[in-house]
Amino acid sequence: MVNSKTENNLDQQDNALDAMFVGKKRIPWYKMLGPGLLYAGAAIGVSHLVQSTRAGAEFGYGLVWAVLLANFLKYPFFEMGPRYAASTGKSLLHGYQALGKWSLYLYLLITVSTMFIIQSAVTIVTAGLVSEITGLTLQPWVISSCLLIVCLTILLIGKFSFLDKTMKLIILILSFTTIVALAFSFLGTPEQYTMYLTSFSFSDKSNVLFLIALMGWMPAPLDISIWHSVWAVEKSSEINQKIPLKTALLDFKIGYWGTLFLALCFIGLGAETIYGTGIELEASGGGFAKQLIGIYTDSLGNWAYFIIAIAAFTTMFSTTLTCLDAFPRVLSPTTRMITNSDNNSNKLYWIWILIVVIGTIIILSIFLVNMKSMVDFATKIAFITSPILAILNYLVIHGKTMPQENKPGLFLKYLSWIGLIYLIGFSAYFIYIS
Repeated sequence: MVNSKTENNLDQQDNALDAMFVGKKRIPWYKMLGPGLLYAGAAIGVSHLVQSTRAGAEFGYGLVWAVLLANFLKYPFFEMGPRYAASTGKSLLHGYQALGKWSLYLYLLITVSTMFIIQSAVTIVTAGLVSEITGLTLQPWVISSCLLIVCLTILLIGKFSFLDKTMKLIILILSFTTIVALAFSFLGTPEQYTMYLTSFSFSDKSNVLFLIALMGWMPAPLDISIWHSVWAVEKSSEINQKIPLKTALLDFKIGYWGTLFLALCFIGLGAETIYGTGIELEASGGGFAKQLIGIYTDSLGNWAYFIIAIAAFTTMFSTTLTCLDAFPRVLSPTTRMITNSDNNSNKLYWIWILIVVIGTIIILSIFLVNMKSMVDFATKIAFITSPILAILNYLVIHGKTMPQENKPGLFLKYLSWIGLIYLIGFSAYFIYIS
């Protein structure tokens, strides 16, 4: 998706930046991959396991178009993260800073106002899966707290390097188990009843609200474009080498289009095993997990239990872990830029991560009503804030801090305009009908 003029200039820009690493042995391109898989780990979660499965369960393949549309129209804004990081060696947050402190304040407000509910939504679904797989009967918030402590320990001991390596294994397991489960679902013969077959209708308000919830986090909240740029800078620092723009974009595309493929897989699983059966998915995290795994097992056979369980758990655990790392990783530099502080970024990272953990536990222990409502609320909030982040990303990628030769070509520029119209229009429509 990069035009020929830009493609011809990528090598020139990469060679110029390579001067910074004269004397350093060039590592293979595949060892530079990682941020794109971290993106996939964060993206393949609630939007896939919960929302995509629900889409398939309620409407069959009727909302495949919505998943495809969301992915194509949001593509330019997610691509801006790795493009900017590879071109400048800095994260999108530095681009925001160049726009003015108002953009950093706006980003801080959006992130702080949504991070607790987002972390709560992904953690409670993971806790439900843990409860179902292990048979634990503890309160959901207790299991969630244990999960957050495990994730915190992983990040404390292994830091970014361990997260990077762990996510590669998780994504591999997730992809394999999901594909196997889908393949066997086509061989099954679930009992379906014509009276329960439904189709999507724009005249049905509940259908439209679900569509917004589905597309709001499909493939992921736009916050992840900023996270991706920060992870890309961290990866470059870890290997002590500049990542070429072409490699960074390849890494991104593997993660991005891989998440689309798996979203379609989860729709297929829902459509093949649940659609037309009249089964209504549970609202609680534990109930949803137990029901989902049970339905798949009934349809595919008892042998499929562990495959489905592993696929579901790795899906949600990867999201819980990457989100817990991402929020403090972006809030730490944001805080430093706003306050013009020289405080140690590592210290700020741990302060913010403790704030996220404590805030999430409070929400889950006091305010949790049901999993489905929390997920719908989180995804709708993500959809409403998406136009703001999309505009900021667009201003940065076409701004003065971005090298001219690495700016997106005309195709991506026009696609960005169409995407902005879609995001703003759909968000306005949601506010209107709500």
